[in-house]
Amino acid sequence: MGIVNVTEDSFSDGGRWNDPAVAVAHARQLMTDGADLIDVGGESTRPGAVRVTADEELGRVVPVVRELAAAGIPVSVDTMRAAVAEASIEAGAVMINDVSGGMADARMLDVCAAADVAVCLMHWRTDRFGSASGRAEPSAEGIVAEVRGHLLSLAERAAAAGIPTERTILDPGLGFAKNADDNWALLHALPELVAEGFPVLVGASRKRFTATVVDGSPRPPRDADDATAAISALSAAAGAWAVRVHEVSASCDAVHVAAAWTAGRAPEGVTADGDYPVGGGNKPMSEDPGRPCERAGGAR
Repeated sequence: MGIVNVTEDSFSDGGRWNDPAVAVAHARQLMTDGADLIDVGGESTRPGAVRVTADEELGRVVPVVRELAAAGIPVSVDTMRAAVAEASIEAGAVMINDVSGGMADARMLDVCAAADVAVCLMHWRTDRFGSASGRAEPSAEGIVAEVRGHLLSLAERAAAAGIPTERTILDPGLGFAKNADDNWALLHALPELVAEGFPVLVGASRKRFTATVVDGSPRPPRDADDATAAISALSAAAGAWAVRVHEVSASCDAVHVAAAWTAGRAPEGVTADGDYPVGGGNKPMSEDPGRPCERAGGAR
């Protein structure tokens, strides 16, 4: 899943893709680099970010979604607003990525159910969306049990709204009110979440815990792409449905390596001498946008 932030203040690339034409061109490049799905967002969720108005978010997102969908590119929209989700779905989006887990807007799950699109529900340790949205402070049960329990409760709400399991994607919310130990514990326990039977999205790209893992010193977000690619490979091998990344090429290569390693053989379409057959292209694995990380052999 390639990230296109049409925002002024995203932590990694704020302001780079504000112009719709530039955003579309960037999305096309991400697809060329190996993305299966583009996630378009018009509102930053970095710590301290101020929410934009619904009209501003719509103006940023919908033109980009419409053009990408018209070109046949599968599009997800990163939004917490049902109105933005509705307009994006009408413009051609096939998935809604809601970092509030459907808690910020009471209509969100009903909108996704009515449109028969996939929805991603994320764990966010906060009480900003009401007491039912999750704890603002760590729980005594430990981060892995806390996140798994909360995500399963969100999945129950989605099921009650009429969204089937295969279109209910769960995201452990790496970096959202979690420290580095929390994030690594959640990644270590990823197979436990995958075992619950839902598609799992991992969003570690360029986050602070990836930028400090080598020697403990902070690095600019763009210098964390190698660490992100390593996480992409391990996440895919652990059964993740998709990884959400800013820089697609390295993560795509890493996932291909994970696929071959997990399967114990060369990917389908690669000849015995290691070359792709004539006309084979550069994407030898499954190109089904509904199963981006299935290529690693662990996803459902």
